[in-house]
Amino acid sequence: MDDVLVVVAFHSGHGHTARQAAAVAEGAGGTPGARAELVDVSEVDDAGWALLDAADAIVFGSPTHMGTRSAVFQAFAEATAGIWAQGRWRDKLAAGFTNSAGVNGDKLATLTSLVVFAAQHGMTWVPLGLPPGWLFTANGSPTDLNRLGGFLGALAQSPSDVGPEHAPPDSDLRTAAHLGGRVALAARRVAAGRALVGA
Repeated sequence: MDDVLVVVAFHSGHGHTARQAAAVAEGAGGTPGARAELVDVSEVDDAGWALLDAADAIVFGSPTHMGTRSAVFQAFAEATAGIWAQGRWRDKLAAGFTNSAGVNGDKLATLTSLVVFAAQHGMTWVPLGLPPGWLFTANGSPTDLNRLGGFLGALAQSPSDVGPEHAPPDSDLRTAAHLGGRVALAARRVAAGRALVGA
């Protein structure tokens, strides 16, 4: 069976979400039988659109700006109308991640918008699959995986006065890598099932 392709389609305003995207790709690409590619949605060329069409899974990522996904990501979403009309992403896997300066920052609104976007394309959503860390128990630590306690996707927090070389923290990047690996494994299972059905 050929390697499955996981494409991480993201926008990053200041570089923090780009680090999160790279961690997702690292987790996906480190999964046996999978490879990962990054596509910056602020500048999708023909090769980028071809990668998205060829993907077995697409992981969408955007910073949370003013309580929702960025305007740049929204422009990308609207640019997929022709793909939606042709059903080209139907039955691909999808997942998502987001980053904001606030610990909460209404990141859930961004993930929910990504879920709806994927559903409009007929994609199947893969959640994070981790219990909440950190403040969920008295013995929690900010170094825990899923320290921000999300379920729909991977969350990250980057203080507004800290550059991308220092944020998001390692725990958030490891959480992003976990999401990438989970999506890649799910894509492998789907591909194996399709091969069996085809046989």
